[in-house]
Amino acid sequence: MSLSAAESILRALVVSNDLLVIKQVSEPLMDFAASTEVCLDIPNALRVVNLRKFEAVVVDLGLGEDSREILERVRLSPSNRSTVAFAITDSVKQSALAFDAGSNFVFERPLSPASVGRTLKAAYSLIVRERLRYFRCPVSIPATIRRQGVQEIDCQALNISEGGMAIMSSAALTPRTNVTVQFTIPGQSTEFSARSEVCWCDEKNRAGLRFLAPSFELHSELRRWLACRLEATLPESVASKFRSTI
Repeated sequence: MSLSAAESILRALVVSNDLLVIKQVSEPLMDFAASTEVCLDIPNALRVVNLRKFEAVVVDLGLGEDSREILERVRLSPSNRSTVAFAITDSVKQSALAFDAGSNFVFERPLSPASVGRTLKAAYSLIVRERLRYFRCPVSIPATIRRQGVQEIDCQALNISEGGMAIMSSAALTPRTNVTVQFTIPGQSTEFSARSEVCWCDEKNRAGLRFLAPSFELHSELRRWLACRLEATLPESVASKFRSTI
């Protein structure tokens, strides 16, 4: 039975042409609230890791020597360089090569539900942390933009993540300029100020801000709040696994 979109909070890529291996890895991933995309060959996998974001990538080195290139490409991908990577190996030597190529964990053959489950359990907190890094929560909260020598700009935050926020401002902003954004996390009373860079903007005065070295207090409170918002979207059967990692 597959997870619905609401139940699946993690995205995993499994690269293998062995149907049994795909089943042995995909089913335990589903138990950890991960949906699985499968690539049967190396060229397709190389293309996919450059196009989409995954929290976990599993590569079967039984595809041949070139399969290690997938792990290397993951580490060079802007969106997947911190993804949690697994390699399926046949020997200690092959496992060492997998770690050299960028794998965080290995599944050694013969695979079993118990061995795959143990490894995924050990890796799950890292996978969830990776998901939180990219989770953007829709919001509608007031914020203020400050720039040196320029009058304050009122704006509305549209979404927020650990790394920044999207806003709708009352005046146009310019990409690659530094600003300070002042806002309050929903449901809290503390007002935070974060030095930020304007990454993009459009003709409707919407813009994306990237936080520059946010304070420990802001990062900690924002991460806790985002984790609660992400957990709130899940059914209890999945939320309990997620909650244990936070």
